[in-house]
Amino acid sequence: MEPSPEQSPHHAYPDHWEADVVLRDGGTARIRPITTDDAERLVSFYEQVSDESKYYRFFAPYPRLSDRDVHRFTHHDYVDRVGLAVTIGGEFIGTVRYDRIDDTGRPASAPADEAEVAFLVQDAHQGRGVASALLEHIAAVARERGIRRFAAEVLPANNKMIKVFRDGGYTQRRSFEDGSVHLTLDLEPTEKSLAVQRGREQRAEARSVQRLLAPGSVAVIGTGRTPGGVGRTVLRNLLAAGYTGRAYAVNRAFDEGLATLDGVPAHRSLGEIDEQVDLAVIAVPAHRVPEAVADCGEHGVQGLVVLSAGYAERGAEGRELQRELVRQARSYGMRIIGPNAFGIINTAETVRLNASLAPESPARGRIGLFTQSGAIGIALLSGLHRRGAGLSSFISAGNRADVSGNDFLQYSFEDPDTDVALLYLESLGNPRKFTRLARRTAAVKPVVVVKGARHSGTNPPGHAVPVSRIPDTTVSALMRQAGVIRVDTVTEMVDAGLLLAGQPLPAGPRVAILGNSESLGLLTYDACLAEGLRPRPPIDLTTAASPQDFRDALAEALADGTCDAVIVTAIPWVGENGEAETGDGQVLAEALTRAVAGGSAKPVAVVHVEIGGLAEALAAASSTAAPRPRTVTPAAPPRAATTTAGPPAARGAATAPAAPATPEAATAPEAAASREATPRAGRIPAYPAAERAVRALAEAVKYAQWRRQAAVPGKIPEFLDDTIDEAGAAALIEAQLATAPDPRGRPLSHDEARALLGHYGIDVRPALPAPDPEAAVAAAARLGYPVALKTTAPHLRHRADLGGVRLDVADEDALRRAYGELTDLLGKPAELLPVVQAMAPRGVDTVVRASIDAAAGAILSFGLAGAPSELLGDTAHRLVPATDRDAAELIRSIRAAPVLFGWRGSAPVDTAALEELLLRLSRLVDDHPEVVSVALEPVVVAPQGLTVLGASVRLAPPPARSDVGPRRLPNY
Repeated sequence: MEPSPEQSPHHAYPDHWEADVVLRDGGTARIRPITTDDAERLVSFYEQVSDESKYYRFFAPYPRLSDRDVHRFTHHDYVDRVGLAVTIGGEFIGTVRYDRIDDTGRPASAPADEAEVAFLVQDAHQGRGVASALLEHIAAVARERGIRRFAAEVLPANNKMIKVFRDGGYTQRRSFEDGSVHLTLDLEPTEKSLAVQRGREQRAEARSVQRLLAPGSVAVIGTGRTPGGVGRTVLRNLLAAGYTGRAYAVNRAFDEGLATLDGVPAHRSLGEIDEQVDLAVIAVPAHRVPEAVADCGEHGVQGLVVLSAGYAERGAEGRELQRELVRQARSYGMRIIGPNAFGIINTAETVRLNASLAPESPARGRIGLFTQSGAIGIALLSGLHRRGAGLSSFISAGNRADVSGNDFLQYSFEDPDTDVALLYLESLGNPRKFTRLARRTAAVKPVVVVKGARHSGTNPPGHAVPVSRIPDTTVSALMRQAGVIRVDTVTEMVDAGLLLAGQPLPAGPRVAILGNSESLGLLTYDACLAEGLRPRPPIDLTTAASPQDFRDALAEALADGTCDAVIVTAIPWVGENGEAETGDGQVLAEALTRAVAGGSAKPVAVVHVEIGGLAEALAAASSTAAPRPRTVTPAAPPRAATTTAGPPAARGAATAPAAPATPEAATAPEAAASREATPRAGRIPAYPAAERAVRALAEAVKYAQWRRQAAVPGKIPEFLDDTIDEAGAAALIEAQLATAPDPRGRPLSHDEARALLGHYGIDVRPALPAPDPEAAVAAAARLGYPVALKTTAPHLRHRADLGGVRLDVADEDALRRAYGELTDLLGKPAELLPVVQAMAPRGVDTVVRASIDAAAGAILSFGLAGAPSELLGDTAHRLVPATDRDAAELIRSIRAAPVLFGWRGSAPVDTAALEELLLRLSRLVDDHPEVVSVALEPVVVAPQGLTVLGASVRLAPPPARSDVGPRRLPNY
């Protein structure tokens, strides 16, 4: 909202202080600066505040505001005097104001760094978290204006306001003076204040999604008068699912005499409905949506599902319509799913909501599903239904202009009905927040993600979000760091989701394989090796095995302490007439289900080929279901089980090859291992191919290991503090940026980069310029032989394969000769920019980098130096700030990591020194966001110590961060 011309011209209206926020009850509100145009709103707001609240604010009866008060409370300079308001529907529901004061409490200007603060919230909106949200935002404004402390006078009886200050998490001091409580808050964010802020954010955003998924009443706006059409279809599906709340059909074209439609009340507008409507499903053409939204807002609807298309997927004009839609809905306190959405589903018995275009509501289950694509949503619903899997909730967000995957994670984190969260994402509006929320959610339940639009470099039509320039491999690595199970296809997502929702997590990578097909067992064995698991030799029950044999073998494997998971392979068994019996899957399903009925702590998966009804029977049964009173008759007398790992006996009786040695997963503390340690009743997932079952199990193994490690989080070693000069680095950065007016920043010279890195204990070996042979000889004399002679021209830098480097130059003659060869081969010294460096101890050449992506944030990267690593993309990544565990995992997660640990008899290098270097660089870019790019190349890691031979650093004004500061909803 722009100020009037009377507003002080010295300080422009700070529109970046405007923000949409989610309140404690899940509704939204807008926070913005108060302007001179708000006089009438302020007076109206004050008239609706109770006498008691006015007394608490002014310490005396204060029935109305004087003209002087109104002028004072609406005229601000946005520096020493600031007022913020919370609005819904354009009207004030709360205000906060600060005035800068000096040590005596009198009005002051900078450099005074204290301000007096006061709040007032309408009684009808107290308890919604309005004051808490205002405190976060006014504190951020104050810090921006150089204010470090707030002072507040509160009456002792004003317990609500005292609690707001106390619960904010800021460092505070309290005293009792002259009949009031005097509070002083230090505004520097603390670990506690940040935790409080994020906790409130989580509860509010989760509640906002819960209000959408569990409404007490639903109105379908745009319900057709005749069967067919989007609105009528949604109403039909809503009723068919057995929705437990009240449903209404709304269409302004209804005849006045129409009372009901499909058995529910029919109305021409929401105003005709006597009761509160919680959720509105809008299915009208895009040009009529604003009218429908206004009708919803004016009648207290809490949330919207907008199925209408014609928005950002249509281009720039549609994108602006979409933004206006979000602004309009939020102005009334409503959140939106859509536009261009497929709908939402909640299978809870107390709700039974199917407000979607899905003709059949899925069965109730433990999987939560979020998708940004209606078509993918249809495919996933169909795939899960076909395999007998149930859902707890489903959201198809369409263009996801408001409610996003981040909101779904907030909801899934605390939803007791969801054990696994599946997300199909085509864009990440706030990647930093996504990784933070995913890490927290993954610590208690699996998060499985398929990321579409991985390689296009642009967002799909309709997704008006910032585009991240980081490669997809980096995105995948960052998701793995956060505990996300990243898979490539929706089929893999369903495969993993079925296993994770129905089975306990494996304690390790050891896999038992048993079944009635030697060949299928071998395929499963090979697939396990390919996925990094440790399979035991397959147990062949032979083709004559009966369901009872399967049951006995599975029970024995589950009781065996040398395996962590079991894969059962099954093919149709042959009857007495020699024909394959494919239809008795029910019998085998019962046998397998009984084997795990005791509550196994190990996951079980089934690979089957053409056994009719097996998958369905397994899906229908659970490990706690009572077994049917049925006698299982074997098709033939059981044969002794044989253990094989090679081809059939005719090819020899060789034993199974040993699985590759991998370290055992560490034992987890009880707090993080509760899910693994507690047997869970669940359905046994069935797969039509060994590779799919094994891939799902491998993902479960990796996730379980991450869970165990995450239970004891990494830390940043304290020894770094003793060798880091943060203030010195800050002064150097400030001085360098002062000389670079270009907003893109500037690269540092070699000496400048050495100086900056030196403040963080990173020593870069000096490189002396050698513009001619004499200078090269002088440099070598200064450094001492042997030396290295190398070019630093951009097109030759780090390209030893082009002949631009000469190593182990032993004396002056050799140096002059090398200099001549270099210039004869590659060009003049002025083009080559040669330098001389002292030789480093022999070791492994590596590359360490840090960079800032505007969307994803600061990223730390590591890999081996050289063309092979670059060609293969063998680089690992972690988000900054990195912990000691992150650094250790970073150097071990590249495929070429064995080179660092004594591959083929070579000496292991000093990985501890390498980990310390990574931590120091992480700390540098975390402390100083102006450091937007650092490349240390090469870093030679020797058996003892390491040497940084080259460094390049770029400084620039830091990009705005969307994951810090007071909580706010994104505006795309």
